[in-house]
Amino acid sequence: MKTGTENRVKTGIAAALGILAIVLVVRAFRGGDESPPAPAQTPTVTTSPTTSAAQPRTTAQAKGKGTNPVLAKSLDPTLRFELLKSSEDVTYKGTGRDIFRSQAEVKIPTPLPPDKQPNYVPPPPPPPPINLKFYGFAGPKNGSKRIFLLKGEDIFVAKEGDIVDRRYRIVRIGPNSVEVEDVLTNNKQTLPLSMG
Repeated sequence: MKTGTENRVKTGIAAALGILAIVLVVRAFRGGDESPPAPAQTPTVTTSPTTSAAQPRTTAQAKGKGTNPVLAKSLDPTLRFELLKSSEDVTYKGTGRDIFRSQAEVKIPTPLPPDKQPNYVPPPPPPPPINLKFYGFAGPKNGSKRIFLLKGEDIFVAKEGDIVDRRYRIVRIGPNSVEVEDVLTNNKQTLPLSMG
C-alpha cells in the first residue's frame, strides 16, 4: 500500500502552499499591520495658549501632531468672515436644465389648426339641400304609388324612377318617407312625410 510520499517534489510544494495559506489567513485576521508596536509613552501635560486648563496628551495625539499640520489648521473653531462673505456673493446661474431628469425637456410644437396647415386642401362644399317637400300619396292601394312633391308653389306628381324638375330622381317610396337623388351632384336625401 502506498501512502502518497513517492513523489517528494509534489509533497514539498503542497506543504509550502499550505504554510503560505496559513500565514495569509493570520495576517488577514490581524489586520495586516506588520509594524512593531510603538513603545508606551507616559501622558504629558501641556497647556495651550488659548486655554488655561491642562489637557493630557495621548499617544494618538502625539503621533498626529507631526504627520498632518494642515488638519490642525482646519480644525480651528474661529469664524473667518471673509470666507463667509465670499461664499455669500456667489449666485447660481443655471443652464435651465432640470437636474432631476435624465434628458432635457423637449418642447412639443402645438399642431396648427387644419385650415392653416401647409398643403391644406379645403374640403369640397356640401351639396345643396334638396328643396322638395314630400306632401302625400296618390293612386290605388295595390297599384304603383304616386307621390306629391312641393317646391315653392309648384306641385309635382311622380312615381319611383321618375325625374322631377329636370334634376331630382325618385329612388324609393316608403310609407312615411321618400328617397330622392340629385342627378347633378349624386346627393341622396330622405324626405319625411310632412303634414300641412
